[in-house]
Amino acid sequence: MIKDYFKIPAKEIRRRKMRSWLTLIGIFIGIAAIVSLITLGQGLENAIEKQFSALGKDKLFVLPQGGFFGMGSSELLTEDDLEVISDSSGVKLATGMGYAFARYEFNDLIHYGFISGISTDPEERALVGEAQTWKIGEGRNLRKGDNYKIVLGYEHTQEDIFEKRVELGDKILIQDKEFKVIGFLEKIGSPPDDQAGLIPLDAYAEVFDSGEELGFIIAQTKLGEDPLKVAERVEKNLRNAHDVNEGEEDFDIQTPEQFAETFAIILDIVQIVLIGIASIALLVGGIGIMNTMYTSVLQRTKEIGIMKAIGAKNSHILYLFLVESGLYGVGGGLIGVTIGIGFAKLTEFAFVQAVGPAFLVIKIDWILVLGTLGFSFLIGVLSGIAPARRASKLNPVDSLRYE
Repeated sequence: MIKDYFKIPAKEIRRRKMRSWLTLIGIFIGIAAIVSLITLGQGLENAIEKQFSALGKDKLFVLPQGGFFGMGSSELLTEDDLEVISDSSGVKLATGMGYAFARYEFNDLIHYGFISGISTDPEERALVGEAQTWKIGEGRNLRKGDNYKIVLGYEHTQEDIFEKRVELGDKILIQDKEFKVIGFLEKIGSPPDDQAGLIPLDAYAEVFDSGEELGFIIAQTKLGEDPLKVAERVEKNLRNAHDVNEGEEDFDIQTPEQFAETFAIILDIVQIVLIGIASIALLVGGIGIMNTMYTSVLQRTKEIGIMKAIGAKNSHILYLFLVESGLYGVGGGLIGVTIGIGFAKLTEFAFVQAVGPAFLVIKIDWILVLGTLGFSFLIGVLSGIAPARRASKLNPVDSLRYE
């Protein structure tokens, strides 16, 4: 008997192929949209988590309040703040960076991009490189004694920016100041980073007339120290130095974990909104199943009468129609999951080809797959309840007379 609950509905679905496909469309579009959005969102979170974990848990980032690495903020960090942070308990090493949007000129062409001023002290430079995941791909890094030397991002080794590849030893103008190219960074996968440049902090201060101002400060905690507790000490010391009360800070301190959590929260909010929009397609799909099932009841009224005449109970008829509507739901779910995952993987491939693997790491979540199939089956069953109840309550005598 249980076998018949699936055999008969499956036969009916196959018998009306065109109507069945039209019914499935609404479900699989909604499921595909939801699965692809969730998978892409998780892929972005995986990439962000991977990037921040590469920074290590022993880093602190101190930024001016309300700005982006010192840009667009009325508040500033200075060399004095760097000294306060360096002297804080639990801090092993600290270094400051300048950060600006600059004009690059080479081969009589101009482009605008970010530029960073970094310390040429080997330990401080290594700390910056580790925190920013910068690696030298060609040439060498900045070192003590370098003045008006520059390390360029990966895209300068291509012909896209200046229609000509920049070579080691070439001269490039930054804000009309001439710099000699001594190295290139490995590809990061982010166009703003791959089009940026690194210059000595002293040269940065001269070019941008920044004096002792810093865009942000990176600190490394001592081995065995809790970064969050060290951050609290640094925050207290900076409050005293800036003469501000708690809650009125003109600076912000973040650990890599806090950065990752902030990004994850933003992504979750965006995902919820997009999934809410995609769910409209599921609602339309559910209405489509209900309409199909009502039509099926009308077309099979005489068949229902025959089944009741030979002993079928109301519950038997109810279950038959509920299983049929559930099969519509799970069928649409299977197609939707396949399309959704396929679209996510295709997007990952496009990202890798365009900007590298740093920003999207897609993994198939089998719990999501199974949960989505169960949900789509439930949508089908719920959509079929009203038609199934109507079919189960048909009078067998009237049904047999139905034409």
